[in-house]
Amino acid sequence: MRWLTLYARSRQVPASLAALLISAPVVWALSGIGGGGPWDPRASTLLLAAGATAVSVGLGGQDLALDRTAAIRWMPRRAAHVLLCGALIGGVLLAVRTLSGQPASTAFVLRNSAGLMGLVALGAAWYGKQYAWILPFAWMSVCFVAPSAPDAATQVLTWMLLPPDAAVGAWTALVLAVTGMTAYAVGGPRR
Repeated sequence: MRWLTLYARSRQVPASLAALLISAPVVWALSGIGGGGPWDPRASTLLLAAGATAVSVGLGGQDLALDRTAAIRWMPRRAAHVLLCGALIGGVLLAVRTLSGQPASTAFVLRNSAGLMGLVALGAAWYGKQYAWILPFAWMSVCFVAPSAPDAATQVLTWMLLPPDAAVGAWTALVLAVTGMTAYAVGGPRR
C-alpha cells in the first residue's frame, strides 16, 4: 500500500481529486443558468472536460528522469492511470446527474470520458503534463462553436455533443482513446 500512496502523492492525486470534486457542482450549477433543457450535452461535456483538465496534472511525476529510469514497468501503470482517471471523471458526472435528479446516459458519459482522457493522454505525450489540458480544451471549444451539420467531417469535429447512439461519435472517441493511451503508455509524458 505504501507504493500506491507514494504514487498518488507524486501524481498530485489529492489536489486533482479536490479540483474535480469542487468543479463538478460549480459547473453543474452554472449550467442551469443557460436553461439548456433537460438533456443539454454541453453541460455534461463541460463537466467532463473540467475533470479531464483537473486530472491532467497527474500524468507525470515530479522528476521525469526518475520515472524513465525506475526499475518498474511503466506502460501498464500509465495505461491504468489513464483508465482510472477516465472512470473517475465519468463517475463524478454520473453522480452529479443522479443527485440532481436528471437521467444520466451511461453511453454518453463512457464515450466522452474515454475520448477526453485519450486527448489528455495524447497532450501529455506531445506537450508534457503541464500542457496536457490543451487538446481537450481546444477541441471542446471548437465543438461548442462549430455549427452542426450532417456531414461526417463536422460530426467528427463535434463528436462530444452528438447523441449517445451516434456511431461517428463513438468511433471518434474510441480512436482518440486508443491513440492517446497508447502514445502515453509507451512514451510517457514529454519532458
